[in-house]
Amino acid sequence: MDQIVSQLETCVTNQDVDSGKPLLNQVKVVFLTASTTNNVTELPVAAKGLECGVLLSLMEGDLEAFSRFLSLLLPYYTSTSTASADATSQQRQYLVIGLHLMHLLVEHRLSEFHSVLELLDGEQVSSNSFLSYPVGLERQLMVGLYDEIMSTPIPDPSYQFFVDNYLQQTLRDNIADGMEVSYTALTLEEAAQRMKFESIAELEEYVQEYRDDWILTTSDSGVRSISFAPVDTTVSASDIAAQDWIQQSLQYATEMERIV
Repeated sequence: MDQIVSQLETCVTNQDVDSGKPLLNQVKVVFLTASTTNNVTELPVAAKGLECGVLLSLMEGDLEAFSRFLSLLLPYYTSTSTASADATSQQRQYLVIGLHLMHLLVEHRLSEFHSVLELLDGEQVSSNSFLSYPVGLERQLMVGLYDEIMSTPIPDPSYQFFVDNYLQQTLRDNIADGMEVSYTALTLEEAAQRMKFESIAELEEYVQEYRDDWILTTSDSGVRSISFAPVDTTVSASDIAAQDWIQQSLQYATEMERIV
């Protein structure tokens, strides 16, 4: 098993997902067998192999495989003390837990996010960059510090998957929502800059895919702009579905009083 794990670590270093897959199948069998028999010798070694699986699955962009490896590792982490592990093993565990927090954060599973934090040592969360990074991101998202989020360096390359595929999209959606209520129109250059796009073409792709109610216009002088649909401020209480239910309840209560 030590040799297999060593090969997996080499696959992680070389980002060789294809060579790692067959090795991971062997590791999972050993881990499950060791968990059943409480083999304290094989279990920590197999866990290291599964940690490699977490990293390789992100390299491949396979969130389902990522979640499967986590489902095996997290109960193991809970049942063992990180204090008894060597420094390298501790850091790898914190890396995996940090990636788990990132996954929960970008999917807006905030109750689960905070449940995981409650199981961690507060001092370790604040001092370990693998853990403090997602915690800091959540705080920045809550107060809208988007520039800080984009400029904060990631603690490990494995976090880049969530930043590129989920976090940037979340930030741009939040900025777009704010632009709609703050402006009636913006030039394409202004909108691209505010939404952190590197080119106007990227902005146009975003509009086409996610904001089909935005109107692209060109002025007589050739300036291209985006016009936002006006926010509907004419909604009254009678437009709310709950109002009908309240009216029906009041009518029912009145009829009951008449019967009594």
